[in-house]
Amino acid sequence: MKETNKNGESGPMKTYSLEEVIDMHIGKRGTPKREEFEFELQLHLLGDMIKKTRKEQNLTQEQLGKLLGVQKAQISKIENNVKDVRISTIMRVFKALKAKVTMRVEFDKENVMEIG
Repeated sequence: MKETNKNGESGPMKTYSLEEVIDMHIGKRGTPKREEFEFELQLHLLGDMIKKTRKEQNLTQEQLGKLLGVQKAQISKIENNVKDVRISTIMRVFKALKAKVTMRVEFDKENVMEIG
């Protein structure tokens, strides 16, 4: 595919990596907007992983909710919008799905805590 430049000359179309596109439209790593984007993406991926694992174990949202003592709506919320859910509920979901949980919390290079 060819692209025309500002002088009317044609040449190969410029391609960009995903990282470059994110940098251009959201911001470079370390900027507040990019950090928020990365955080939201991680939460979305966590919800997707929970949903996929639940389905692999042939559980409906209602069945998983009964295991936890919560309504189906709460399971849907966890799978679709993890940021508004208590961490204790998410940990109970992991336990019900028999997931091994490891976490790494880093406040700075000297204060690192690994769980799991």
